Amino acid sequence: MTNVLVIGAGGREHALAWKLARSPSVERVLVAPGNGGTALEEGVENVDVAIDDLDGLVALARQHAVDLTVVGPEAPLAAGLVDRFKAAGLKCFGPGADAARLESSKAFAKDFLSRHEIPTATWTVVDTVEAGMQFARGQVLPLVLKADGLAAGKGVVIADNDETIQRTLEDMLSGEAFGEAGRRVVIEEFLVGEEASFIALVDGREVLALATSQDHKQRDDGDRGPNTGGMGACSPAPIITDALHQHVIDEIIRPTAEGMVDDGCPFTGFLYAGLMVTQGGARVLEFNVRLGDPETQPIVMRLKSDLAEALLKALNGRLNEVELEWDPRPAIGVVMAAGGYPADYRTGDVIAGLDSEWPDEIKVFHAGTRLEEHGTVTCGGRVLCVTAIGESLAKARAEVYRWLPEIGFRDAYWRNDIGHRALARDPQ
Repeated sequence: MTNVLVIGAGGREHALAWKLARSPSVERVLVAPGNGGTALEEGVENVDVAIDDLDGLVALARQHAVDLTVVGPEAPLAAGLVDRFKAAGLKCFGPGADAARLESSKAFAKDFLSRHEIPTATWTVVDTVEAGMQFARGQVLPLVLKADGLAAGKGVVIADNDETIQRTLEDMLSGEAFGEAGRRVVIEEFLVGEEASFIALVDGREVLALATSQDHKQRDDGDRGPNTGGMGACSPAPIITDALHQHVIDEIIRPTAEGMVDDGCPFTGFLYAGLMVTQGGARVLEFNVRLGDPETQPIVMRLKSDLAEALLKALNGRLNEVELEWDPRPAIGVVMAAGGYPADYRTGDVIAGLDSEWPDEIKVFHAGTRLEEHGTVTCGGRVLCVTAIGESLAKARAEVYRWLPEIGFRDAYWRNDIGHRALARDPQ
């Protein structure tokens, strides 16, 4: 039997812990530091070690004879947590710090894409306002401006006039908007099309695709409002046809894996390609080096295979032996956020309704929650992700929106149109 450690405190980590705890090969799952949902999950135990306490996490894995560690968020990967685990002789699923630059530096990722002729938007990187404005004057508007470093999924601005471009450059480069993450800015062309998320297990040159998914980044209905970490997701993404799926594997995922090996920093972990499907084909918007949140929630609802076994085989160089079985039914997750997110929002509000009699097709994954003596309270911007699986996406979505009002906390907010692009393509 296997002892597993999941690192992180969000909805993705609750979903991972829930799925891993259901594995017949897993004895127990520790989550560091976890949240109010993982605290109550059967077979799961929270441990109060922060994600940036690398020494503490290594010591925790040693103390509890952990056989497999799965890293949820990007920050500890960028900080070299996997390298530390490897040095200690511990198995940790994720890329080392060098390979994690695919996410931790957008400039690194764009340069990598260009050198390996992997399709992406036209781009440049600047570290002064003057250089940025000079580049922008020769381009068709709008343009996309991205903080080079990690900005929790929020360091992206779409600018449709010179004033917005200049103000964004000033805010980012000064460090006022995103700190050191914005000291360099990637400016790229605005791609027109439909976004989709394509995540694969990677072990060096071997790749294995997970189920496709589609995130909804904007806060408000109709894909309006500020960018967030994600307000909901569905799986599969109908825009990824069988032919396009193979194209993404052949032209994006496999060349990325092979390119990282050839560049001397082989990638092991979850490789997430954020895609824009244009009339000319799929292009890479960005890379993440871990599972997406909230894409993970509907994906794990559909996964029928033993996740722990698959990850251990990948770490042992046997990914080619893994076959993943998926529930053919679609799944959807809708995020319940605190009012005001992603800007200023309240915390510490009691969440009512979590003890409802949920049907088997519904799972409430916690993100920004904390367990206290008087109940579960909010402690983040994205609080919960209510996830459902159903015979069709329309039926799964109807179930989610039927059950959402059963949960309540002050100023709770959610989008009412998650899955709208997928339903427009396949209204079943």
